[in-house]
Amino acid sequence: MAGPSHPIHHRLTMRLWLPLSIMAAWSFLAILHPLFSLTPDAIDLTNILSPPSLEQWLGHDELGRPVADRLISGAQTSFVVSLCVVALGVSLGGILGVSSAYLSGWVDTVFVRIVDVMLAFPGLLLAIALAGALGPGISNVILALGIVGWVGYARLARGQVLSLKHADHVLAAQAIGAPPWRIILRHLLPLIMAPLIVEASFGVASVIIAEAGLSFLGLGVQPPTASWGSMIRDGTRYMLVAPHLVIFPGLTLMAVVLAANMLGDWLRDRLDVKEQRNRRHS
Repeated sequence: MAGPSHPIHHRLTMRLWLPLSIMAAWSFLAILHPLFSLTPDAIDLTNILSPPSLEQWLGHDELGRPVADRLISGAQTSFVVSLCVVALGVSLGGILGVSSAYLSGWVDTVFVRIVDVMLAFPGLLLAIALAGALGPGISNVILALGIVGWVGYARLARGQVLSLKHADHVLAAQAIGAPPWRIILRHLLPLIMAPLIVEASFGVASVIIAEAGLSFLGLGVQPPTASWGSMIRDGTRYMLVAPHLVIFPGLTLMAVVLAANMLGDWLRDRLDVKEQRNRRHS
């Protein structure tokens, strides 16, 4: 038994170690960066646009600030925004989607119409409009992306509940007089958590890109707070003389988003019951 499973385990290990390492480093730096002696806002006019060196591996920006320190500070911005937006989307969308599907009737009809209206607007454009109306700032970015992001989780939760609400264990709970909230919490939510977790893992990557896009447009966090999107925006003015101002934030953003998507793919395969059954039979 150990022989056939060993190659599979080895492939999973090789597939996961890189994205897990990237996501662990991102989370570690975002959470513990106040413990480091960083100076992301320290202006040094003697090092304006200085290239990477042994003293500063990633160089300095147009104000002489260390790029490495600002990348770590930007990691906290993307971490806080993605965590808050995904948590808001999963909780709000999950509650609304489950309640709508379970109650049915006019409640579900109104809910579907609201979702259709939300989906009629491109998500990023709607987030830009909301962020512009609310004003710049990290709290407004979270609110704007949360208003846009709950729809996908709500649709997923509603679809899952519609396929489960007539299952035998749900009908049995209804027959013995269990209240709706108890049926939702004990018999429905545990069964739809797996697809919601997978959707949330992909949602992290989407929120990171959206936050960077809003900051790039000047609608996200404001100076001197660092954001990968604003770093790329400021660096585009010096592409010919200091390309490191764009290359390093861009590579960091790409690495974290790619790692989040790879983990989402793995979770989707891991939590897919039908896929697991097919693998066992094969």
